[in-house]
Amino acid sequence: MSRHTGAKYKLCRREGVNLFGPEKYDPKNRRGGPGQHGQAKPRMSEYYKLLRNKQVLKRMYQMSEKQFSNLVNITSKKYAKNKSQDHDMVLTQFLNRRLDNVVLRAGFARTIMQARQMVVHGHFLLNGKKHNVPSYFVNIGDILTLKPALQSSALYDLDTKNYQSPVWLSANFTNFEIKVLEFPGETETQGLPVDVLKVIEFYARA
Repeated sequence: MSRHTGAKYKLCRREGVNLFGPEKYDPKNRRGGPGQHGQAKPRMSEYYKLLRNKQVLKRMYQMSEKQFSNLVNITSKKYAKNKSQDHDMVLTQFLNRRLDNVVLRAGFARTIMQARQMVVHGHFLLNGKKHNVPSYFVNIGDILTLKPALQSSALYDLDTKNYQSPVWLSANFTNFEIKVLEFPGETETQGLPVDVLKVIEFYARA
């Protein structure tokens, strides 16, 4: 399955979860599934529960099925085995270390879609160099800096008074800079609306 480019609110209604943050994506604004009359709720088999967990997590980070399955089955699995770490914890770390997610979590974008567009269009320098790959996994000590020509753009006229970035990131809204202080911790797993272990189990059963 390729990345979804259609109406994002339909995805939120389908999953019953606000996948992207802003109030307009809250599925509670409309009852029922997507479509004019909604959809009948399917029987909640064990496989169906696993599938929904997988779909929610994949859609939150706006990844294609191929990208996501490779991350679960190959990249994070191999890293967890080599480092003797829990697979679910490592998977969550890799998801949050994606460059587009870092821009989002630091507070420079309102949605993952907007963050990806910013990265693809080359708005940010990575350690002082041009970089436009949203799937890049940042490392501790990496620094993202908004290009000087864009620092006066209305797009980055940010209201950050009440925004608190996660502890593993340092966001400087005066210098338009993001620094990766450490890898994401357990709080990132706890804050997800899914059971990451069920996502791993889905692919293990496939």
